[in-house]
Amino acid sequence: MTPPPAPPPASGLRVVRGDATPEELAALVIALATRQAPREPAPQAPPQRWRNPARGMRKPVLPGKSAWRMSALP
Repeated sequence: MTPPPAPPPASGLRVVRGDATPEELAALVIALATRQAPREPAPQAPPQRWRNPARGMRKPVLPGKSAWRMSALP
């Protein structure tokens, strides 16, 4: 009389085709167990305004008293 078939592994994996050795199954289980979910990207910090080169530019010269003097100053 032939022995009954072995029960499926506790993890729910089952070999559908071929004849996997216990070492191959162990390698598969380890590969699946150590697999990590992809990390979420870190939230981006708001831009730092002090590094903006436009800060060094002067404001536009408005017409008015002493406007011609302000046009020559940085």
